[in-house]
Amino acid sequence: MISDTDFDELHAFAEQAGIPRRGFHRDHYDIPEEMFAEMLALGAEVAPSTTLVRALRSAGLRRTRDTEIE
Repeated sequence: MISDTDFDELHAFAEQAGIPRRGFHRDHYDIPEEMFAEMLALGAEVAPSTTLVRALRSAGLRRTRDTEIE
């Protein structure tokens, strides 16, 4: 799960859904398969990985292994 806006929005959405912060990995949250339907009900949208990466880059949120995290 990503945000195309900012990490504050992403963390707030994850918290609302009960996803622990340990699920956050650099620029996204890993979502357990059993939570998929719940995420959609809360407003998450399905998108192909290429679209996700493009949205992260466009928002300046893409973090690779080489990216330093503040």
